[in-house]
Amino acid sequence: MSDEPLVLGIETSCDETGVGLVRGHTLLADAVASSVDEHARFGGVVPEVASRAHLEAMVPTIERACETAGVSLGDVDAIAVTSGPGLVGALLVGVAAAKALSVGLDKPLYGVNHLASHVAVDQLEHGPLPEPCLAMLVSGGHSSLLLVEDVTTGVEPLGSTIDDAAGEAFDKVARLLGLPFPGGPHIDRAARSGSSVAIDFPRGLTSRRDLERHRFDFSFSGLKTAVARWVEARESSGEPVPVGDVAASFQEAVCDVLVRKALDACVDRGVEDLLIGGGVAANSRLRSLAEERAAKHGIRVRVPRPGLCTDNGAMVAALGAEMVVRGREPSTLDIPADSSLPVTEVLL
Repeated sequence: MSDEPLVLGIETSCDETGVGLVRGHTLLADAVASSVDEHARFGGVVPEVASRAHLEAMVPTIERACETAGVSLGDVDAIAVTSGPGLVGALLVGVAAAKALSVGLDKPLYGVNHLASHVAVDQLEHGPLPEPCLAMLVSGGHSSLLLVEDVTTGVEPLGSTIDDAAGEAFDKVARLLGLPFPGGPHIDRAARSGSSVAIDFPRGLTSRRDLERHRFDFSFSGLKTAVARWVEARESSGEPVPVGDVAASFQEAVCDVLVRKALDACVDRGVEDLLIGGGVAANSRLRSLAEERAAKHGIRVRVPRPGLCTDNGAMVAALGAEMVVRGREPSTLDIPADSSLPVTEVLL
């Protein structure tokens, strides 16, 4: 194992300061400092607050990761950092820190794509990725279907959200129901006491006409509005809102569309392995529904454990390690923090 590259990964695309240490496909440390509590009173992430939190947390989080892994910074073979997409101010903190470490330690620097990192992290739990595989990434900012030939170079976007991402819809519906931020875990928990068939919420972009133009795209804005109108109607009539039923029915609508389109893409492209990543991949109903339906098509499902689904430094280190192993050319020190970095650009 000692001849495998030891890579330090830094992730600051949103509100988590993540630092991971990976040797080959082995996770040694995954230290995360989250500023989510500082954003909760605003009902969403405030970019300037996130950036300042990254500044404060960066050095202690790096130190904690090294202590956990039992290594020093001098042992590291390469530095990997999320260059985009994400909040530009937050990204700048991580990119600047990675550049400083690269210069100070005289180690190669890899500026990598946040979405591709969510794909690569699965290797830490389930071993090398099947090539090709289909990745469905679902989070607060992204709902994407990607055909992955080689995670270090060949990521082809098949579809994405045209409005609200799945995680964003979870947050907004949670707010409607009086549940805390972030909404995903609280909706998942509330849904366990409700019925997923109590309310027939719409499935966006699934009509025949929509599928002709947006076969692999997602839309959750209409669903969010339908939930809001349903809740408002109950409140206007003086009836109590059955939080469990609304949460379960909403969650079922989201998961139904996500799984349906992902499996359709697998069948269309002849791919036998579906990987699900991103924060919403921690949702229990999404996992169970995907496994249940995929089995009928002979498709294997890979989902990292919940702690590796949310943003973390381990996923960046995992992609960086793969870059080193496959001999990819390191980035230069003038790499930018690109808030709209396309997924087709895996390495800057």
